[in-house]
Amino acid sequence: MSARNALQKAIHAVLSTDPVLAGLVAEDGIVDRRLSTQRLPVIVYGATDVRDLSADIERTEEHKLTFEVWSDAPGRREIEQIIDRLSLLLGDVSLSLDGYVLINLQRSGVTVRRQARSDYFYAEVRFRAVTETA
Repeated sequence: MSARNALQKAIHAVLSTDPVLAGLVAEDGIVDRRLSTQRLPVIVYGATDVRDLSADIERTEEHKLTFEVWSDAPGRREIEQIIDRLSLLLGDVSLSLDGYVLINLQRSGVTVRRQARSDYFYAEVRFRAVTETA
């Protein structure tokens, strides 16, 4: 298993078992892709960019993770609550990764906007993680 997959698996375990987050998103509201028939709000695993930072024997990688949050609520409150909970759950959390060590995981940015075509609110929540081989 790659560090990227181990990281996503551990993150999914944290997000999918949090009762507060479950109350903020629709049923089955943490997904790999958003379907047009899916009830909102949802969190979608977005782009992942991995870069090798190795300088010694251990393989060190930087992971830039993006989560997409979609909401059809008339205002920003719902999406902001989801962003806040996602940030709290993953902010510098200690995760057990199969075959790897998580050095750090921190939110690096958020962009919120209203989609013109659908009138939905859409957010990109970005995190930066660093992993090493165990």
